[in-house]
Amino acid sequence: MIRLTFTLLLTVICFVANAQEDGWAIPHVSIQNIDFENFNTSEIDNDGKPIIISFWATWCSPCKRELNTIAEEYDEWIEETGVKLIAVSIDDSRNVDKVPTYVNGQAWDYEVYLDPNGEFKRAMNVNNVPHTFLLNGNKEVVWQHNSYSPGDEEELLELTRKVSNGEAIH
Repeated sequence: MIRLTFTLLLTVICFVANAQEDGWAIPHVSIQNIDFENFNTSEIDNDGKPIIISFWATWCSPCKRELNTIAEEYDEWIEETGVKLIAVSIDDSRNVDKVPTYVNGQAWDYEVYLDPNGEFKRAMNVNNVPHTFLLNGNKEVVWQHNSYSPGDEEELLELTRKVSNGEAIH
């Protein structure tokens, strides 16, 4: 009986884990825009085109390297795929005031949001940054990646191309 219960429990856990891996919608929580005004993540939209959500922090060097590298080619990404990149800072309340100053000094054409209480971060199960999500035109997460190494942006672009063309990425 214990073995059957354990097997059933393990099956349910695997099913739930796999169900969330592909095609799950982002949760709706309240965060702030770069001007510290409330914004609900339900308003994230790109008219049926891919969306990249990148969780980052001002203290995270790999995060800044990834976003700066993508910024160099972002206009081409938009032209080719129609993608929108949304950068969500997880800087806490002690550091959140540094975010607008940092962002204003960068050549980022991204929408930048603030999650100082970590609500969106927790809802998306982000434990470490950078953590990047790719959403399809239905605003469903179809891919995610944690960490950054040079060249990761090329994989992200290739996956974005596939999503933009309506292709499966797994």
